[in-house]
Amino acid sequence: MKFPLYIAKRYLFTKSSNNAINIITIIAAVGVFAGAFSLFIVLSGFAGLRDFSLSFSNEFDPDLKLFPSEGKVMKIDSTKLDKIRNTPGVAQFTKIIEERIFLDYRSKNDWAFIKGVDENYQRVTKIDSAIINGTWLTSSEAQVVIGSEISRKLNLGVFNYSHLMRILVPKPGRGQITNPTDAFNQKKVVVSGIYSVNEELDDKYVFANIGFARDLLDMQADEYSAVEIKLQPGADAGEVTEALKAVLGNEVTIKNRAQLNDVLYKMLNTENLAVYLIFTLVLIIALFNVVGSIIMVILDKRENIKTLFNLGASPRQIKNIFFYQGMLMCIFGGLLGLFCSLVLIYLQMQFDLVMITPTLPYPVKIKFENILIVLATIGILGLIASYIAAGRSKKALEA
Repeated sequence: MKFPLYIAKRYLFTKSSNNAINIITIIAAVGVFAGAFSLFIVLSGFAGLRDFSLSFSNEFDPDLKLFPSEGKVMKIDSTKLDKIRNTPGVAQFTKIIEERIFLDYRSKNDWAFIKGVDENYQRVTKIDSAIINGTWLTSSEAQVVIGSEISRKLNLGVFNYSHLMRILVPKPGRGQITNPTDAFNQKKVVVSGIYSVNEELDDKYVFANIGFARDLLDMQADEYSAVEIKLQPGADAGEVTEALKAVLGNEVTIKNRAQLNDVLYKMLNTENLAVYLIFTLVLIIALFNVVGSIIMVILDKRENIKTLFNLGASPRQIKNIFFYQGMLMCIFGGLLGLFCSLVLIYLQMQFDLVMITPTLPYPVKIKFENILIVLATIGILGLIASYIAAGRSKKALEA
């Protein structure tokens, strides 16, 4: 092994008498460098975008959420609430009432979902950090907190007591309706705050105190739409889920944060895979230069190959010379490209070299798994390219 590797290093780092060979070798090495560099840059960019996208939902979504297995409402009495509270791994929980509503404000209308929350809601989610105007709910009056998209559609500000917003919801029950005005429960509220998480959520939810939502929807004291849970630091979501199922049985369905945003997670994973495959294809094209470079070296060193063969080198050893040369080219080019891309990503994280907006830097993240992906991709593709190119050495012996 030492003999082929020694000759391979000599061929790689020693200039050839043929300038064309030197130029082709440099082009091949630059291609490997550029492939590794661009692949890691893109993977780091998508890792940053993934965390940036999920950071918005992390402010809004709990660690675990309990839904009724059937219907929209589940009954949870004080005994069951105590069992949830005493479940190992549960730090805080909040009770939720949620239903579709109709908003009316000065002849402007919109559909939304009312989300009645109790006093623990701020301890379970980071909704406080999403308030961009006004304040969070208080118990002093009928108040709501709306999303920025709803505020824009209705042209609605905060604490406008001269013009209150009207919330309407169909009354529960059966039978024929003779008077349309009797078909809805309705209440007037003042907007105390406006939040902004993302475009979808900003256009969906209207937050209110749980008592206000219960009265609006004619629900019983032990009826809820969901229970949202915050886990203790280090708690395993799967173990807590199993413990809650053992306590509550099949009455509830439990989802973690990833399951609550399964569409977003699938979209991000699909985009990441697609971009990886595209840049891997670019890398494969770049490695054709390695194949071409090795073949040109073989043609240039035909006399040397015959001399080595006559001195006792086996065809396998001669083949390994050019195989190692191709692998060394891929390894050095890949490592240099990876190192330069790591430096660039680090500089972006520290100094915000590229900005999306004047105040928002392009999000990037260095992940160890991305480093392994780049090294594995370069290694596997380089091995295949070097093996294919080294096979031409047998024809040089036959010539």
